[in-house]
This record gives sequence, structure tokens and C-alpha cells, in this order.
Amino acid sequence: MKRPCLLVVDDNAINLALLGYLLESSGFEVCSAENGEQALKMLAQRHDFDAVLCDIQMPVMDGYEFARQVRAQPELTQMPLVAITALAMAGDRGRILAAGFDGYVSKPIEPAEFIANLRTLVPALWSEPPAPSPVPAPAPLPSLPAGLTVLVLDDTASNLQLKRDLLQPLGYRVLTADTAAEALQLARAERPNLIISDVGMPTGSGFDFIAEVKADAALSSIPFIFLSATHWDERARAQGMALGATRYLQRPIDSQTLLDEIRHSLAGNASPA
Repeated sequence: MKRPCLLVVDDNAINLALLGYLLESSGFEVCSAENGEQALKMLAQRHDFDAVLCDIQMPVMDGYEFARQVRAQPELTQMPLVAITALAMAGDRGRILAAGFDGYVSKPIEPAEFIANLRTLVPALWSEPPAPSPVPAPAPLPSLPAGLTVLVLDDTASNLQLKRDLLQPLGYRVLTADTAAEALQLARAERPNLIISDVGMPTGSGFDFIAEVKADAALSSIPFIFLSATHWDERARAQGMALGATRYLQRPIDSQTLLDEIRHSLAGNASPA
């Protein structure tokens, strides 16, 4: 079954990355544009988009003008069009709808609510699949004590926030760092129960970081998960595992799958820090 394809328009690179992560993790194909003009060109070149999510305040062409130009094209009058905006006043809502949007999602984006709001606004994006054949229930994951500490290294702020939003409500203590040097300092000071690390970063790679961790006798036994969207080939995976990683996972990843991998990795190192 073909995945629904969404076009996301936002001039903020962090917002694009966050929205892309959330949507791809929910089963969508995602294309992105940095402004309204670029998005109009993509709509002219491709005719398989199932919906457009567009920021309002952008340079070059703002969301209002983009929506008006979309609705002026007969072939796009029925295209689901959702605004993503920090504007929440009643008058702004009227202006958003008058410009041609079907509805809007407010910023800042709350991962736990975003997909639910989108599903309400564009229910046609979700077609209920046939009921799956019964499968044996998986073996229960081992129970873990509360208060376990997870250290997350990633140079993208939205990825760090996603991990906090995912793990903190479940009782995990989450430490974050955006450089390998900072992460190593935190690891030595806090002795986390688990480390989750990106691979490719501007300053120091995840491979450099795990080498430092495994070379430190006080840290070497800590389970270590790599989570990468860019370094996903057998050579990179083999290198990560050879350096001592417990898991080498590809991003985007379903939240429940990531939680299962985290719990499996923590099962052997479950004493609170």
C-alpha cells in the first residue's frame, strides 16, 4: 500500500526536521519546501501530494499568499491544506480559513498532540487497513525500576526534545547534550544507565564518542544505542557494533519500537544511577 505523501512548507529548518520526523514515524512520505514559491513549484512538478502543511510567517511568500495561489488553481481546489502557526487569536483564525486553509495546528508543536490534531483536520489521510491476522502475543518486556537515567547525544535540538517528550512521562531521567565532548562530561559526572547517540555531527562523531566511553572503565559497561538517519549502511552499522554498541537503529523509528529497544538494552543495566 502506497504511503500518503505530504508536502511540508516552513522556513525554519528545525521545524522542518521535527515535522518530518513526526510524520515519517507515523507512516507518511514527506517532502519539504522552505517557502511558498518553492512549494508551488513542487506542486506543479508532482501531482501525488495528499495534503500540504504550511507555515504562515515566511519570507519570499507567506502562507496566506501561498494558500490563495493554491486555491486559484482548479486542480488544487480540493487539496487538503493545513496551516501551522503561532497565531491563535480569533481574528487570525478567520483570516487563515479565509485564505483557503482547511484548518490549522498551533505552534509550538507538541509531539503528543500534533498527529491527533492532524488526524482530526484531515481524516482522509488515514485509511483503516484490513484487520491483521492474529499473531502470538510477544513475550512481556522485563519490568524496570523507576528513575533510570538516559543520556541522549544529538546535534539537532528537535531530536533531543523528542526524546525528552517520549521518555520523561514514563519516569526516565533524561540528560541531553549536543556535542560529544559535553556528552562525555555528563556521562562521567552522572553515570547514566543508557546512552543514545546520533552518529554524524559537526563536531566529533558518535563513533568517536563511543570509543571514549568504552575506553573509560567506569563507563564501559553502559549500554549504548546508535540512532541515525544518515549513516545507515552495513559498513557503518558494523563499525558501530564493533565499537561496542548494544543496538544500531535507523531514524525515523516508531516510538513504541524505540521504547522496546530501550527497555531491552536497559534490562541488563537496570540499577538506578
